[in-house]
Amino acid sequence: MAAGDSSGGGRRSSKSDANSGFLGLRPTSVDPALRRRRRGPRNKKRGWRRLAQEPLGLEVDQFLEDVRLQERTTGGLLSEAPDEKLFFVDTGSKEKELNKKRTKVQKKSLLLKKPLRVDLVLENTSKIPRPQSVLAHQVPNAKKLRRKEQLWEKLAKQGELPREVRKAQARLLNPPTAKARPGPQDTAERPFYDLWDVDNPLDRPLVGQDAFFLEQTKKKGVKRPSRLHVKPSQAPAVEVTPAGASYNPTFEDHQSLLLAAHEVELQRQREAEKLERQLALPTAEQAATQESVFREMCEGLLEESDDDGEPELGPSRDEGAEAGGAEALPTPARLRRPATGRKTEQQRRREKAARMLRAQQAKLRAARLQHQELFRLRGIKMQVAQRLAELARRQRQRQAWRLAEADKPRRLGRLKYQAPDIDVQLSSELSGSLRTLKPEGNILRDRFKSFQRRNMIEPRERAKFKRKYKVKLVEKRSFREVQ
Repeated sequence: MAAGDSSGGGRRSSKSDANSGFLGLRPTSVDPALRRRRRGPRNKKRGWRRLAQEPLGLEVDQFLEDVRLQERTTGGLLSEAPDEKLFFVDTGSKEKELNKKRTKVQKKSLLLKKPLRVDLVLENTSKIPRPQSVLAHQVPNAKKLRRKEQLWEKLAKQGELPREVRKAQARLLNPPTAKARPGPQDTAERPFYDLWDVDNPLDRPLVGQDAFFLEQTKKKGVKRPSRLHVKPSQAPAVEVTPAGASYNPTFEDHQSLLLAAHEVELQRQREAEKLERQLALPTAEQAATQESVFREMCEGLLEESDDDGEPELGPSRDEGAEAGGAEALPTPARLRRPATGRKTEQQRRREKAARMLRAQQAKLRAARLQHQELFRLRGIKMQVAQRLAELARRQRQRQAWRLAEADKPRRLGRLKYQAPDIDVQLSSELSGSLRTLKPEGNILRDRFKSFQRRNMIEPRERAKFKRKYKVKLVEKRSFREVQ
């Protein structure tokens, strides 16, 4: 019984010790024996969070954090630190009296020796030594260097020196002469020459050699095309801002600039109204009805006549006879062909005579007209002068148009150039000083528009982001398990 009691008592005591640990000493702790065990997976994130929030986990985290703090601040645990490190001997107020007796110069020198606050903040205050890397103790190519040292020792015993040592001794015996650098006086005395001139000193060694050889050996520059010497636009690179855009403009200049900006806004408004009129739906009066639609569909299918369907009669026999007689008078009467369908000799002779007569009449008519042209020389000269004057006028007009279009931006791409807005301030926004001036415009945008206006780059628009695929929303399993 005793053994059984002792074994039973030991069993009960061990169970009570396991159930009631040091957590029961705190007022906020709960005895694990009285607490219901929570069921659930421990390999999920929810299980980790639950274990970390339990009293045991909180106690372990607090203990480990306290240990890390002591190691960072003191270099180890305070319970293991010696007394000399924890306590110090108070020597009284001698040092304070010394500080009072110091002069300003001594105090200033001490302040200069004292490190700055910014340097103290950046210093490493941790007492834990940084981990030493294994690679820090290794020397690259150590075996090779060791063999080389052994070889040098062996050669030194035989009286030979390494190659680097021999070169150093040779440089000591025969030091290299320093090259004379041209001074400022030599540079000033050197004659000047035109780099782009035909007869410049750089091109003299190439005179007389083959042009193809010089071009292939890259000794002769490529001829610059003539179009590269002409600017793409005659517009100035930097345009002077109008006087009305000044921070303190005159009344007339400011009103003229406001008028220009007003005209631009009116033009935009007219274009917007025109577009609205073109895209507007028709009114009730203008809307198509069923009758108008049917009439448009039948357009051209039915023929309308004034005689109500009566057939039109041809010309009368008398009119036909008169017309036939009028036509038959100037032409000779046709002879009947024989039944075989061949022309007779008499018919051929008459046709040949008629052709010759017509050719002779045409020649006489041309000679008569040519003779009459002699009397029209004055009129012809006047017509030629008028034609030349018209051509000269058109040429001047085209030249003036080209000069006017030279400063305008050309169509380089699919987009047209749009002039930027005029930077103008209202009368209420004007300020009399530069300090209170409100900034207007953007320098980067102004330079970009200047490149477009001078035909250096084509007008562009900002690229629009367009997603090529449909966005698919997927809920991760870890996030779903936490919810």
